[in-house]
Amino acid sequence: MGAVFVTGATGTVGSAVVEHLLRLGQPVIAGIREPSDSGRLPSPAVTRKFSFDTDPAELDDALEGADRLFLMRPPAIADVQRTLFRVIDAANRRGIRQIAFLSLQGVQVNRKTPHHAVEQYLRETRSPSTFLRPNFFMQNLATTYARPIRERGEIFVPAGRSRTAFIDARDVGRVAATTLSEPGHVGKAYTLSGEQSLTYRNVAAIMTEVLGRPIRYARPGEDLYLAQLAADNLPEDYIAVQKMIHRVVRLNISAFPNRKVRTLSGRPATTLHQYISDNRQVWG
Repeated sequence: MGAVFVTGATGTVGSAVVEHLLRLGQPVIAGIREPSDSGRLPSPAVTRKFSFDTDPAELDDALEGADRLFLMRPPAIADVQRTLFRVIDAANRRGIRQIAFLSLQGVQVNRKTPHHAVEQYLRETRSPSTFLRPNFFMQNLATTYARPIRERGEIFVPAGRSRTAFIDARDVGRVAATTLSEPGHVGKAYTLSGEQSLTYRNVAAIMTEVLGRPIRYARPGEDLYLAQLAADNLPEDYIAVQKMIHRVVRLNISAFPNRKVRTLSGRPATTLHQYISDNRQVWG
């Protein structure tokens, strides 16, 4: 049996994929950009230098010994044709038997996202694929949205009155590992949501309870939110993706909970209360 090659292996989802694959007894090759990153991964995982924008021969070498691939798009990469498409081509040259792609919830109606282009290319090339379409990560509260929560006690997200069935990236990692470790998932697409549908006012109330200090939902408009991203000197392509994602959120496409995590992994999805309790130090 070959190994599972994991891209983004030191990231939020990728590291969870590595962890759960190892728990399932699967051999893992973790793609890393720098040798120093190897210390951030469990020792049973083999680490191998990997870059999305390298030449085809080096991509072929990187995938040697793997027969499955966990593929994700780093947020900094907008040109998927020059990067992820090449990895898909290399995987097909190598005879990879399954590519689990970390896509996006609602990608079917959000055709301008890079994730849609990758899904389309996987179909066009008839790659043996599994699409994992997670809802909004709980981890966004601890990363993208953390500073205003920490500094001003407010959640600054242009979501209006919409609801979101947030999911813990650790649960996505567990599901990804499961789909890469057992038969029957090639050709499938799974929308992965939590089991609770929450407004951002609900989120603020939960954070207030767990953190023991007032947190409010600021409910900024789209223009104000995008202006703040620009003021923070974030790249234009990143801002464009954020704009598209939050427009989908305001349509309540992200509102619907489901039990896919429970069905696929055998464990219920993590609640937001539990996630915030586990990570309360992030918000001070």
